[in-house]
Amino acid sequence: MADEHGMFVTGGGPLPHMDWSNQLQDLVSLRQGCHTVLGGNAPSTPAQDFAAMAQWCQDNQVAYDHYGEGEVVQGFERKIAALLGYEAGLFVMSGTLAQATALRLASTARARPLVGLHGTAHVLKHERSNYQLLDHFKAILLGDAHRPWLASDLAAVPDELGAVLYELPMREIGGQMPTWDELDAIKAACRARQIHLHLDGARLWEAAVGYGRRLDEVTAGFDSTYVSLYKGVGGLAGAVLVGSKAFIDQARVWVARQGGNLYRRTPYVVSAAMQFDARLARLPACLQRTQWLYAVLADYPLLAPNPRRPQVNMLHLHMPVSAQQANEIRNRIAQTHRIWLFGGASSCQEQGRSYIEWYVGDNLLAMTDQQVRDALTAWHDALRDATAA
Repeated sequence: MADEHGMFVTGGGPLPHMDWSNQLQDLVSLRQGCHTVLGGNAPSTPAQDFAAMAQWCQDNQVAYDHYGEGEVVQGFERKIAALLGYEAGLFVMSGTLAQATALRLASTARARPLVGLHGTAHVLKHERSNYQLLDHFKAILLGDAHRPWLASDLAAVPDELGAVLYELPMREIGGQMPTWDELDAIKAACRARQIHLHLDGARLWEAAVGYGRRLDEVTAGFDSTYVSLYKGVGGLAGAVLVGSKAFIDQARVWVARQGGNLYRRTPYVVSAAMQFDARLARLPACLQRTQWLYAVLADYPLLAPNPRRPQVNMLHLHMPVSAQQANEIRNRIAQTHRIWLFGGASSCQEQGRSYIEWYVGDNLLAMTDQQVRDALTAWHDALRDATAA
């Protein structure tokens, strides 16, 4: 898989006689030697980021916050809350901390510790069972792991749920989302059962563009929402949790109890705030490029997109080779063509097949149509040769 910069994350296993750290460094060097990177946004260096942050701070006369108190932090919290239609917001160092806190508070307030989660929820797959080991709440699965969960899936659960989480879009299934009508039905079902509806909005910015709706239209009906400040936005790290004033006041106490009361939050907020509006303004073009890419992929049948039609500016591409073979193909093309195709392949449920994630960002926007086709042709030819062997 890869992040929004198309960087290597996981997949394929270590090379023979080479430890993981050496393999990772070799892959970073291989990627840096490429003149073209297909997925994600163009990476920057610390020197570039810090210089831009310094200039922005000077232009805007930014002073440091003190444990979150200060206009740059509190002003940005208010901006995000207003944009999403909530009373208050809170900067939190990570989405993991924000969501565990939100779901704990929601289920505790209703004296119902059971929280409904989709099988691909970040809480389940990437947070090392924090909700369970730290006694935040208890989890129950909703729906089918290969599609967004529906109001009918919620109706099939007879248990008294304190909260449910909905991720928009669902990253682990290629950025899929429910239809707008289905999303309304989910909101109505939660209201009727007095279930706290929490939005995992790590990529909410992209979801709103995919729906063709304002951000506050998407979040309307969600009792709380978390958004990332680095996914899509390009900040160094961090998140904002939004909700009612009472909810955020409680969250502030619980974030501090869990070690999240940072002395200085200014650098993280500045890194996001200085490019926030420009990043969001670019997302419609990213979706248009994704729609164009889907049309082009029809000429490359060994690269099968999931979902079948573009919903946001991200997708999975499925290939008829193993993850190890896919990564070997990536490396060969990087060496021979100096084109970096993807960060890392993952295995599919079906043996001998794999998939990768693409985030359509700066890199694909900057490439000409012919450059994209040339890269896809080299990739598709390598897949054809591998399957013919």
